[in-house]
Amino acid sequence: MIGLRENDAGPAGGEWVGLVGETFEEGGWVHDALELEHRPEQEQMALEVAEAFAANEPLLFEAGTGVGKSLAYLVPGLMHAVSTNRPMLVSTHTISLQEQIQQKDLELCRRLFRAVPRLNRFADFKSAVLVGKANYLCTTRLAQAVEAKTELFQSAAQTELQRIAAWVATAKDGLRQELTPAPDPEVWDWVHADSAVCSRKNCNADTCFYRRARARIEKANLIIVNHSLLFAHIAAGGAGEKGASRGILFPDDFLVLDEAHTAAEVATEHFGLRISSYGIDHFLKTLYNPARKRGLLKRHGTTREQMLVADCIDSASLFFGFIRERLLTEQPVVRVREASVLPEFDDEPFKILIQLIGGLADRQKEGPAHDELDEARARLTTYHSGIRQFLKLSADGHVHWVERSGREGRVVAVRSAPVDPAPQIREVLFERDTAAVLTSATLTAGGDIEPLRRRVGAEGLRAIVVDSPFDFENNMRVFVASDVPMPTPGEARLSIDALADYIEWCATRVAGGSLVLFTSYTDMNQVAAKIGGALEKAGRPILIQGGSTSRTELTRQFKHARNGVLFGTDSFWTGVDVPGDALAQVIITRLPFDVPSHPVAEARAEWVREQGGNPFNDITLPDALMQFRQGAGRLIRTKTDRGVITVLDSRILHKAYGRLFLDCLPKKTFERMTVENRETVFKPFNG
Repeated sequence: MIGLRENDAGPAGGEWVGLVGETFEEGGWVHDALELEHRPEQEQMALEVAEAFAANEPLLFEAGTGVGKSLAYLVPGLMHAVSTNRPMLVSTHTISLQEQIQQKDLELCRRLFRAVPRLNRFADFKSAVLVGKANYLCTTRLAQAVEAKTELFQSAAQTELQRIAAWVATAKDGLRQELTPAPDPEVWDWVHADSAVCSRKNCNADTCFYRRARARIEKANLIIVNHSLLFAHIAAGGAGEKGASRGILFPDDFLVLDEAHTAAEVATEHFGLRISSYGIDHFLKTLYNPARKRGLLKRHGTTREQMLVADCIDSASLFFGFIRERLLTEQPVVRVREASVLPEFDDEPFKILIQLIGGLADRQKEGPAHDELDEARARLTTYHSGIRQFLKLSADGHVHWVERSGREGRVVAVRSAPVDPAPQIREVLFERDTAAVLTSATLTAGGDIEPLRRRVGAEGLRAIVVDSPFDFENNMRVFVASDVPMPTPGEARLSIDALADYIEWCATRVAGGSLVLFTSYTDMNQVAAKIGGALEKAGRPILIQGGSTSRTELTRQFKHARNGVLFGTDSFWTGVDVPGDALAQVIITRLPFDVPSHPVAEARAEWVREQGGNPFNDITLPDALMQFRQGAGRLIRTKTDRGVITVLDSRILHKAYGRLFLDCLPKKTFERMTVENRETVFKPFNG
């Protein structure tokens, strides 16, 4: 892991802050060296971020689309990282932003630093991407697996193991993504680096791909990570677990968390408990698979340990099977309020097996075999204690639930999560004696940043909002359909019919493509069934979320089509970046209110009521406003983009809260349309 670095500010320790001002000022080096226009909003952000870095203070910064926030935090961040020899973390939520930073923004920074003599000392900065350990091959574990192949694998899997072993000679970074076809998951589990075996003690950077990647991370001035991996590592201990008094993930680091509007949701996922029937069954069968008579304990154990594994498999199967049959037959997610509804868990074989594996480990000499067994003992202990903890429902301030997923709903999981993650987020991000900058184009809801402050524990921290420099008044048009029936149960069919009619009509009247945003798969699929054929007949390729095609591939096809119609829910409201006429219209079918049916949302609503608040005003409405802003923000991505926002939810006109949604739009005027007048009212940019 990254070691504590000595600060080496030297004569440039404070000077770099002044250099940030000269870089972004009007007529400054960003303009001269990169030939980019001066943006006052970008200059303000760069200066505020630099001050936060220098003072080791938190900062919330909303930067509207087009501000150029990536450069505004990367340039001062790299200057600070190089000047002080401290690592900078940049965390993103979407792959597209991570790719933009890697492939475009960092190259711009390097060009800038090389072109300006006074910035030359920053030009050789080193960057790296932090990837989960399970993505890397560990050659030590590979050698172990090859040596024990007959005890671990059947013949087909042994052939796959040999293919992986042969690939090592030509592998660049040893990432499983490099291997084509993708490795068999069962075999990969025995050779990847996410194991106690892959350690400094057993591996080195000369032979192990993961240790080589760690060496790059340790030397990097900038480390790019995604939110999920960031919070997973933080939940596992972060910098504090390494004994550092300052730093978030690594000792003495500082952080920019971009796309920060998703931080609370991601943190909630990782600050709770999740144990699945698939996960525990898979792990136990790596110890010993009774059907195949193979596994770790085939090599290092005895018949006694192997029989105990079979008993553990049966015990877990009975436990999760009871939950599936008694609690999850009618609903895929069920909240658990009383421990009495849960089954008994026969943990005796787990307790005995934990002791026996510990004894096997102790009898091994120091080395990979000892570490593998010791880790098996630790993982089995974690599973055992996690289930016992869940059965007690003892985690204060947490909501507990069970859920089923996978094909035919056969995978069952027990879950818990904090109702209010804010105190933990505050502790791990804002109370680590270092800078943590949270930024996004949408931190506010209805012009109010307080809902986000409360969600991430940022009350009282400095917050700044700057608007987009784009000319929305001239480059955006907003149309609102006033005659679509409201989405009430009694008018559900009429509402779907009206949506289908409007979507087909509007999508075929713009020259470019349309992104159609839904709030439910049911609505989306019903509309697609009604008008999919008509759109195709009109020469409009229709792309629909939910099949085997990934979101990234759907977006690529949409860009390539130039006049396609993309139907999306959930994730398509955020992160889609399609500049130009390929995205000429965003159609919002419903205001994105989240029905608080999930146990976490339900528990949060109860908690707000207990605090004397109103769940709709304090949670549901702010969340919907933020997602609405995100959806509308997909339209104008560059200074020259033009397009239309079409809203098909008449509640925006007829409900008191509707004005808040209209105020979220960067274009402050809109046109009402109906089926009768839309021929004359609806005027997209087609010229």
